[in-house]
Amino acid sequence: MVQSIDRAMKIMQLLTSDQSKTCWPISEIADRTELPLSTVHRLISSLIRYELVTQVPETKQYRIGNKWMEIGLKMLENLDFRVIARSYMEQLSLEVEESIYLNIPNHTDSIIIERVDSPLKVRIIDNLGERIPLTIGAANKTILASMPKEEVMRILNQLQVNAMTSNKLFDQLGEISRLGYAISYGEKTEGTASIAAPIIGYHNQIIGALSIGILSYNITDNRLTHLIERVKYTAEQISTRLGKMN
Repeated sequence: MVQSIDRAMKIMQLLTSDQSKTCWPISEIADRTELPLSTVHRLISSLIRYELVTQVPETKQYRIGNKWMEIGLKMLENLDFRVIARSYMEQLSLEVEESIYLNIPNHTDSIIIERVDSPLKVRIIDNLGERIPLTIGAANKTILASMPKEEVMRILNQLQVNAMTSNKLFDQLGEISRLGYAISYGEKTEGTASIAAPIIGYHNQIIGALSIGILSYNITDNRLTHLIERVKYTAEQISTRLGKMN
């Protein structure tokens, strides 16, 4: 497996090595990568299947596929999302003196793509890049609550959530959707709580969630009300910047 990846990357590096040469015959690819022709043919067939390489019909030569552009644009979109959200997160962290997180959905999980640490010494820290199943935590449940029911069902089936738990979760998601926020207590880390609101972008599609991480003993009714108001307000500001239609 590792050897195949290494060889495939040799081919990809060759296809992008010369800006004046956009297409390559398979014989030259084999020669330049020092790989057997049969191996190059097999690897290129796999790369074509995933749109990472494409063949020019007229010349039967090969060039880089459009999938790389799609991947790059998605990464750029997420980067812009982080840049836009960062200043709002910093302001929110100063206001509430807690750690602030930005999650995006990724298949059946979410990924933490940005974090602003609490200015206080005692604080909650979850790692950037951490993947969390979408059924766990306030941020993830606000994401699920903003998805079409069919999509939620698909995700729950993939996570092998049983029917009883699914029914309870759907009731919870309905309430989250109605209120516009979610609260979770100790679902991921004991002794902590999270308050989250969804971030909505173009075409009113869910693109992420903003959340406040807090130690459970710091929560009072008045403080909880304040945190809910601030996370909803900040998430709405970010959503507006990202093109949400009101």
